[in-house]
Amino acid sequence: MKAMVMAAGVGSRLEPLTVNVPKPMVPVVTRPAMEHILALLRRHGVREVVANLWHLPESIEAYFGNGAAFGVSLRYSREEELRGTAGGVLAAKSLLWSGAGEGTFLLVAGDALTCADLSRLVEFHREKKALVTIGLKPVRDPSRFGVVVADDDGRVLEFQEKPKRGEARSNLANTMIYVFEPEIFDHIPTEGAPDFGKDVFPRLVREGASFYGLVLDEYWCDIGTLSHYRLAHRDILAGAVHVDIPGREVSPGVWIGEGAEVHRAATLLAPVLIGRGAKVGPGVQVGPYSVIGDNCVVDEGARIYQSVVWNNTRVGREATLKDCVVGSECYLERGASLGEGVVLSDECVVEEGGVVKRNVKIGPRRTVKRKVAVW
Repeated sequence: MKAMVMAAGVGSRLEPLTVNVPKPMVPVVTRPAMEHILALLRRHGVREVVANLWHLPESIEAYFGNGAAFGVSLRYSREEELRGTAGGVLAAKSLLWSGAGEGTFLLVAGDALTCADLSRLVEFHREKKALVTIGLKPVRDPSRFGVVVADDDGRVLEFQEKPKRGEARSNLANTMIYVFEPEIFDHIPTEGAPDFGKDVFPRLVREGASFYGLVLDEYWCDIGTLSHYRLAHRDILAGAVHVDIPGREVSPGVWIGEGAEVHRAATLLAPVLIGRGAKVGPGVQVGPYSVIGDNCVVDEGARIYQSVVWNNTRVGREATLKDCVVGSECYLERGASLGEGVVLSDECVVEEGGVVKRNVKIGPRRTVKRKVAVW
């Protein structure tokens, strides 16, 4: 079986983190989100994968190459302009289906965090002789998702794309984990940028197509927003989702990457991950629910709580981070302070004593001046 990873989107809801980084390359416990998806596909026996690309495609191709290092054969469908979710699948038709024999294939969003039982989903799909089967998950706020109403047999009776609050007919959200038969290509409009949720799925319901949904028992989180991105890290470190956490678990809930150095006078509060080649100085406190990226340096006396720090960033002496996200190649000078909900994109500098108050988002290559508080 083949699979397609949707990797073309801009990731505007994750800005400013995705200004320089395509959404599938956003690190989740120091590895790109798409790497976790490829690992999931591999665990379920899928070895042939197609990814569609548009935003910053070179970085995805450079990291994953032909997929061999990740246990899959990976090919790419580059889009000159965004084709929509369904249009992107249609554009990759020749890579997904040869036109001979069985052509069942999977589709998974490149920005999801999940350990969904894909084998069970495919088995259900085949039992129902379905054209399309989608993975579903109960959610608190259905207005953020496509919403499915299904009968007791799982047949989809209604599909609402992001209904207004209070108008959702169900709490079952579309996870963007799909199983398709190749006949789906006949149902995708050839013009414009057709979307599965807005254009294709409602039409399948109207036409009475063999369209089914299955509620997934396993963990699933859409990490396409900053709040859910942070939540996903908490869930991983808490053990709520099965993904590979890089490094060695040196004590319960404390993972240390290869080549990392943690001073004996530093304190790591579980659960916490220190990335490969990172250096953590004396008097530092890190955790709980914090991730320090590969090759980061955390200088003496710094305090980092419930925060995600990307790769190659330096946190200066006595700096403080609380419930925030810091991009790659940043430098927080001595005494810098980042409040709750702060998001700092790549290559930023916070000068000595600089303070960034809660919920501020700062784009790439910006400098917060010394002794200046930013709201």
